[in-house]
Amino acid sequence: MNIVSEMPIQADPSSLGSVKELEDLWEKAWPANLPRELRFPHGRRAICDYLREWAKVHPEKPAIIYYGRIISFGELDTLSDKFASLLLANGVKKGDRVAVLLQNCPQFSIAFYGILKAGAVYTPISPMSKTFELSHQLMDSGARVIVAQDQLIPLVRQARKTGLLDTVFVTSLADVLPATPELPLHADIARDRIACADAIDLMPALAATPVNGRLPSIDVNDLAALNYTGGTTGMPKGCMHTHFNMLYTGAAGRFAAQNPSSELPLVFVPQFWIAGENTSLVAPMIDGNTIVLLTRWDAQAVLKAVELYGVTQLSLPVDAAIELIDRPDFSEYNLSSLRSVRAISLIRKLTIELRRRWEEATGLILYEASYGMTETHTSDSFTLGMQGDDFDLKARPTFVGLPVPGTKFKIVDFETGVPLPIGSEGEICVLTPSATKGYWSNSEATGNLIRNGWIHTGDIGMFNEQGHLHYLGRRKEMIKVKGMSVFPAEIEAILRLHPAVLNVAVVPRTDADKGQVPVAFVIPRNQVEVDELRTWCKDRLSTFKVPEVRLVTEFPMTGTGKIKKAQLAELADQAAQ
Repeated sequence: MNIVSEMPIQADPSSLGSVKELEDLWEKAWPANLPRELRFPHGRRAICDYLREWAKVHPEKPAIIYYGRIISFGELDTLSDKFASLLLANGVKKGDRVAVLLQNCPQFSIAFYGILKAGAVYTPISPMSKTFELSHQLMDSGARVIVAQDQLIPLVRQARKTGLLDTVFVTSLADVLPATPELPLHADIARDRIACADAIDLMPALAATPVNGRLPSIDVNDLAALNYTGGTTGMPKGCMHTHFNMLYTGAAGRFAAQNPSSELPLVFVPQFWIAGENTSLVAPMIDGNTIVLLTRWDAQAVLKAVELYGVTQLSLPVDAAIELIDRPDFSEYNLSSLRSVRAISLIRKLTIELRRRWEEATGLILYEASYGMTETHTSDSFTLGMQGDDFDLKARPTFVGLPVPGTKFKIVDFETGVPLPIGSEGEICVLTPSATKGYWSNSEATGNLIRNGWIHTGDIGMFNEQGHLHYLGRRKEMIKVKGMSVFPAEIEAILRLHPAVLNVAVVPRTDADKGQVPVAFVIPRNQVEVDELRTWCKDRLSTFKVPEVRLVTEFPMTGTGKIKKAQLAELADQAAQ
């Protein structure tokens, strides 16, 4: 399935003229020691072909270190070949979608690369999903095959009852955890297997499967993934990404690496996230790097892993950085192997004070993460080398730097699309080779997103006088609960299914611990209790999406008949106070 030409980016030439001034500024502001082009060590090929090449170069080198369990490049290559063969044997054809419902674990990598090698389309699903969310993504993507964690099989069974799935593979963290883990295991990590007689046990099946010598050829422009993202209208949509999208993003995440072949990143962000996909599955494969993989965040495990394995790269939310450095035993760990620590401003923002504390304790300068979104496969900008005199933290938040090589930004008026002068606030637009090729089976939404080749993000931003991009917030209604994206339209759609709900409007409420929480203002059709509506949501939505519910008789409205959501948000905050 060849769905898009590889390069160059196809954009309306008239829309590029406004970027010329910015390109001159970017040229002047570019850090002196950083390259201007991306590296593709094995050429412009599918990322699964990179695995094959590195397996030839260093088959015994660890690809994954998981609490002491080592999966080498040779083993990962063989196991993913076997999974590709297993998929083909179970009727999967090139272009078919295959879902993955797993926490972070080595089997995630096996499934990811096996799906790509089979020519199928990788479709990750949040392991925090409820039946309604899982069913929606299976129906929308058309995935008939799923790889699921044993703890999540009850959820899969509910979806399967409605005829959504043909084949279910199951696996357990216990299949790969060493008998004596080298790192502390978080209390939430299951160590016992759950028998699932109604599913194919993945690891034994792989052991019994010979490699199919005729796996399909993969073109770098073939569709590789459907990465789902929420939206302000309706349910989550699948962003179509090609193998080249992945390759470009991986190279963009690695272009500034000072010692490409010797980097050793630690990853704990969820692999089903686009950011987790990039940091754990794609970017390390560009240079054949080992990753230290954790199933979930655990401060003690992170510190011990850095010391034990010599981790060189760490990306973590600001909250996690604060948790680490606030530990009484922080100074007792040897963190000298670290070369870079990237802070992600989610609930709490990177500050000069926190940077000073880290620098004094470790000699490292915390720097802000990049700008990106699922639609652009993330990693659209970089900030490395722009921290002199804390320049990046003294200006308006959040500083997200310069576009990575091959990508361009512009700021336009939200209503007219006309480019705005430097210093003006407007919509961030992105022109990048990693842009989604559209939303799966949703041409209307695709047309609203992509105009003349540019991704219209819906985010508010501005350029400073040096051409650096500042992200100022989201014009969209997205709510961030502990860094997790929650879209009001999704919650509203679920609540409107309840027979007692006449109308609903969901807004954010600020929260000291979570950043924001969703609040649903509901106009009931007939008598209903708040707890009933909360239970309705709990049965259909991930826990972090479940809103507080307020029953009202009417909404504040504009003269044109629109709900004044800003006013509702103020009411939600006032009530909380």
